[in-house]
Amino acid sequence: MKVTQEKLPASQIGLEIEITPEITKQTYEQVIKNLASTANIPGFRKGKVPRPILLQRLGTTRIKAAALEELIQDGIEQAVKQEAIPAIGQPQLRSSFEDLIKNYEPGKPLTISAAVDVEPEVNLVQYTDLLVQAEEVKFDPERVENTLDKERQELATLIPVEGRPAQIGDIAVVDFKGSFARVEGEEEAAELEPIPGAEASDFQVELQEDKFIPGFISGIVGMNPEETREIAAQFPDPYANEDLAGKAATFTVTLKELKEKELPEVNDDFAQEISDFDTLEQLRTSLVERYQKEADDKTKANKQEAFLTELLKHVEVDLPATLIEQEVDAMLTQTAMRLSQQGLDVRKLFTQDIIPQLRERSRTEAIERIKRSLSLREVGKREAIEVTPAEIAARVTELLEQYPEEQDVDEDKLRSIVENELLTEKTIDWLLEHSSVELVPEGSSSPVEETEVAESDVDADAPQTEEESSEASTEVTEG
Repeated sequence: MKVTQEKLPASQIGLEIEITPEITKQTYEQVIKNLASTANIPGFRKGKVPRPILLQRLGTTRIKAAALEELIQDGIEQAVKQEAIPAIGQPQLRSSFEDLIKNYEPGKPLTISAAVDVEPEVNLVQYTDLLVQAEEVKFDPERVENTLDKERQELATLIPVEGRPAQIGDIAVVDFKGSFARVEGEEEAAELEPIPGAEASDFQVELQEDKFIPGFISGIVGMNPEETREIAAQFPDPYANEDLAGKAATFTVTLKELKEKELPEVNDDFAQEISDFDTLEQLRTSLVERYQKEADDKTKANKQEAFLTELLKHVEVDLPATLIEQEVDAMLTQTAMRLSQQGLDVRKLFTQDIIPQLRERSRTEAIERIKRSLSLREVGKREAIEVTPAEIAARVTELLEQYPEEQDVDEDKLRSIVENELLTEKTIDWLLEHSSVELVPEGSSSPVEETEVAESDVDADAPQTEEESSEASTEVTEG
């Protein structure tokens, strides 16, 4: 078999495959023989249909098409094997099938044009002596105090308040009903339109302004028990419920009961209550170490991210479609698994209409991930960076001890994953050692994207906006 190779864009190899006359004739005759043994033609038993009748009834085009399918599949497969081409994915036929049928004459040579994807060549223009900036995350001692205060608030005892009005920090028990505020020009006697769901009885609310829509809490401050007050408030814009975004509202609020928090003393007993430590000093030390490590880890991650972003500017690689599609598949699979673990119905989220959009939106990230992976692998090869069996075994043992509840672990697969992760870590560390990373304060290296916070619709659970920061809910147990 004569095969001519041609380099194509997107890391493809073009193949011109000339199939010998003997093969084109042999395949054609075998197809006729197979059809003769299976064809149901009235008046003839299977396997006994005369050749002219078979050709007349089935048609030469159909027989040629069947023979061509075999010739194409076998021809490309043999060509790839003969030329020792490290193909990835499925080969693609470049010739027109219709033209092949027209040109196909059994007993004469047939030329097929095809293409196969191959692993791309990675050209690292530069990967050492790079200069990048990365944000340094510094340990904030206030995090320790905020965490202790959060736990303190959780253990607070509520004491009834008498003889004074409501103030910030109190716990108020209220009845409330919300209505849209009267618009300019509307008659004073006109009845206000109620806000759907903005009504509750015996609702316990902590008087902290940042938990509710602006104006609601400040309106309660200064009220006395049994007092009823009209409170003006304003829904934020944007707001999760677009019908309420930016709208002015009036809440009729009756303060039924007032309580204040009696906080526990921060001492060794407190430390034992909220953690596994015996003393407050041990607890503080543990929190300092934890948040210091978090800051260091975030700084390290920022350095790695900044360097890899810069590295990609110095990489030239022509990615094949197969690798991109495989990476997109992997990304969507990971997303589906994560959503499923959260209890969501993936089948309703990943519909036939939405999947093409998800694939298209994932392409840019998929391409970047592939380029990073290939670049790191190329650096590892050039610099002979390796991971020892002892290092792999140690990490595998650590993971198995860390997650003892995991059953049926494929240790061979786990070792392979661990090896790749360790090799990536070593390669990145090597790259950072051979370049310069300037640490800059948080927020100074690049603009920080604003994250839109989804806000809850107003319902019987109060006109609430943002939830408290998840940071404050960090558990303070040992380890």
